[in-house]
Amino acid sequence: MPAGRSRAWRLLPRSRRSHGPLGAPADRSILFDQGIDLSSLPHTPGAAAQASAPDEINGYSWKALAGSAVGYAMDGFDLLILGFMLSAISADLNLTPGQAGSLVTWTLIGAVIGGFFFGAMSDRYGRIRVLTWTIVLFAVFTGLCAFAQGYWDLLVYRTIAGIGLGGEFGIGMALAAEAWPARHRARVSSYVALGWQVGVLAAALLTPLLLPMIGWRGMFLVGVIPALVAWVIRNKLHEPEVFVRKQRVKAPRFHALKLLLRDKATTRVSIGMIVLTSVQNFGYYGIMIWMPSFLSKQLGFNLTKSSLWTAVTVLGMMAGIWVFGQLADRIGRKPSFLIFQLGSVVMLLAYSQLSDPTAMLWAGALLGLFVNGMMGGYGAVMSEAYPTEARATAQNVLFNIGRAIGGLGPIVVGAVAMAYSFQVAIALLAAIYVLDMIATALLIPELKGKELQ
Repeated sequence: MPAGRSRAWRLLPRSRRSHGPLGAPADRSILFDQGIDLSSLPHTPGAAAQASAPDEINGYSWKALAGSAVGYAMDGFDLLILGFMLSAISADLNLTPGQAGSLVTWTLIGAVIGGFFFGAMSDRYGRIRVLTWTIVLFAVFTGLCAFAQGYWDLLVYRTIAGIGLGGEFGIGMALAAEAWPARHRARVSSYVALGWQVGVLAAALLTPLLLPMIGWRGMFLVGVIPALVAWVIRNKLHEPEVFVRKQRVKAPRFHALKLLLRDKATTRVSIGMIVLTSVQNFGYYGIMIWMPSFLSKQLGFNLTKSSLWTAVTVLGMMAGIWVFGQLADRIGRKPSFLIFQLGSVVMLLAYSQLSDPTAMLWAGALLGLFVNGMMGGYGAVMSEAYPTEARATAQNVLFNIGRAIGGLGPIVVGAVAMAYSFQVAIALLAAIYVLDMIATALLIPELKGKELQ
């Protein structure tokens, strides 16, 4: 037995010591996690053919999905409890409305920074390793928010916690895509996206119960719990085989970023995805951050009723994400986007005409279905459009550019609502979904069933 293989062989659990060549996907995944240089190991004929995502669903597929979804749930839970707590934080720390809104904006700015940095790190050093780093960063600084004494230290903690959150979407989507067969990719991406909504729903249900008892400081400590759960799950995972194979050759620094603009076709996709994710985040944050406040101040909803609206709307969003994933794996990504974008325009225009609280409650479910259902497709399209050495970078960079632009949503919607009315602000949002349709038609290719590069 060659020396290199002898060392590697001893690091494998007995149950994984196959009698064939040391080229089996599971063996190489474990060795990569152990820090073994795979380029020194014998490479079996036909290994390149094994480098694609698996053809069948296995235990690792489900664990990768669970780890990715729980991590993204952490993201949604954190941001929405912040939205619910702004009034309490403002009263306690004497914040102006502008300062309170900036806590959300700077969390999103931090997420953009983290998305760029951790996406590139993940493509270079590993999905699981880097995801673990993001969780630790998020957990520490979310916990520190509970001890903030004023605006500036809280702003710093929120921004750094946002940096940790920035890696969640892209790395989780890449991990899940690489662990599942192509025929299930849109559905799996939608399941990861559902993690966010589960976190949002938990925030909507728990905040009215816990906030009066433990205050906003205690709520920040509660926000650390999903991070700990995600950390435990991810410690049970190894790197996907698609990624392990690519690690045989180390790419130059910043190579992944360059691949987002490597030719005209790829550049078109990148521009298209920035438009789609910008509209997605602008509409989502513009509605979800300000709607509870609007329902409370202008329609007389108390915190419990505002939370009920959020819960019903989020249930509609969850249904939309699930439907989108099923539809995209059947009829294709592009037609599914166009259907949901048109539905968003129609529902936003209809919603802007409502004033009855009960009607707004139930219409919110349909609004959420279309406006946020498209979250089920971004991960699949970006996984299929970019190679393994740039997959997490593409997901994080493009989505977080959209997140940065979308971070202006609460500011713009709030300004229009104050100058005119919230109904006018909602109607104006419909126009950006028309732009969304144009970008989809002209810039986004159909990639249904494509094997990962």
